[in-house]
Amino acid sequence: MPFRQRIKSTTYGFATLAELLAKASPARAGDRLAGIAAESAEENVAAKMALADLPLRDILAEPLVPYETDEVTRLILDTHDTAAFQAIASLTVGELRELLLEPASDSAALARLAPAITPEIAAAVSKLMRNQDLILAARKCRVVTRFRNTIGLAGTMAVRLQPNHPTDDPAGILAAIADGLMYGAGDAVIGINPATDSIARTDSLLRLLDDLIVRFAIPTQACVLSHVTTTLALMEKGAPVDLVFQSIGGTEGVNRSFGVSLAMLAEAQEAARALKRDTLGDNVMYFESGQGSALSANAHHGIDQQTCEARAYAVARAFSPLLVNTVVGFIGPEYLYDGKEILRAALEDHFCGKLMGLPMGVDVCYTNHAEADQDDMDAILAVLAAAGVTYIMGVPGADDVMLGYQSTSFHDALFVREAFSLKRAPEFEEWLREMDITDEAGHLLPPRSDHRLIANATTQRG
Repeated sequence: MPFRQRIKSTTYGFATLAELLAKASPARAGDRLAGIAAESAEENVAAKMALADLPLRDILAEPLVPYETDEVTRLILDTHDTAAFQAIASLTVGELRELLLEPASDSAALARLAPAITPEIAAAVSKLMRNQDLILAARKCRVVTRFRNTIGLAGTMAVRLQPNHPTDDPAGILAAIADGLMYGAGDAVIGINPATDSIARTDSLLRLLDDLIVRFAIPTQACVLSHVTTTLALMEKGAPVDLVFQSIGGTEGVNRSFGVSLAMLAEAQEAARALKRDTLGDNVMYFESGQGSALSANAHHGIDQQTCEARAYAVARAFSPLLVNTVVGFIGPEYLYDGKEILRAALEDHFCGKLMGLPMGVDVCYTNHAEADQDDMDAILAVLAAAGVTYIMGVPGADDVMLGYQSTSFHDALFVREAFSLKRAPEFEEWLREMDITDEAGHLLPPRSDHRLIANATTQRG
């Protein structure tokens, strides 16, 4: 349907909902590259005004990608909770924004609302929000998941311990893990991006992690971030798989470019749950995404990159994941040009994921050719902590030597926890105290070179 908005003597027209959403988006490189961004600040404001007056029902009535040709669209519409939607069915996008920011809309109210929120609704309302609005609304969303520990409780923030190595050398990986554990990182997951996605390599890394977790009774979960087909094959062979990982996108075409389908993800979830390796819950899936993936795969259908990203969260939500994160600055400046664009994208992604009921983390990161630096990452990390981010990455020295990008370090996690009085997952906190890594208050004890974790964790058992 066409949309029109008059500002002074100029009337702006937007032919479709996709065009309206794109023109209402804050400026970013990917939308400019795709040729769908607003051509002026005035056109952007006109689009926002028209979007604010748009009834939520109209968003449901105009799928951005045809139902007949896209399984993500079918998933979004077929699983939409129409009963929950009745609470907001009469609202416009602007009125939804006001509802989300009301003090009465607390964590319980937003949890009840989550099944009613489609990704297009989440994206639409985010485009009307200032950064502070995204922080405040996301902070009120509480999503709790469990595998071997409890993630997402109020007053907590978890850390993925990311011990990547350019040659997958076991000694180097174990040293990085020991380093991270001694800094109190690893409650979200100990997750390795393998340098080589092969069945044999993934199997050896899984057994390396499993041996460590069992040997020290660490209340956490392991994941080797191989393709889902690799993980499926290994589960059939009896490999010790805790979490199934997969990168996902917001259209069928993006997921096809990743070599994945919804049926494949469902098969993997069923197989992982059948292993019964959990102790507290059956959230066995781990998903990553990031703005720009749909455009880079030429599968965006003229939709702005932030709305495409929100559609990926519908895929994630269908599989009750333990963890979801946006690798926000990883794809590069062609999609998010500088620190300001990365900051905005991080807040949008985190807000949309949380609003839709996901345990949302953010890889606060940038590539070396982006107009960003570690000061930008410090600022982004701080505002995400204020927004209640579920987890962040812990990379030795913040420099991933295998993937070749800059992220956040074990020290950065200590800063956030100290500045915002945040705890780790409670089971992991208890383990750290029992291991004499932290004191009763959760602060790190003075390092000791003879600590049993350092002495024994770096030794690989045969």
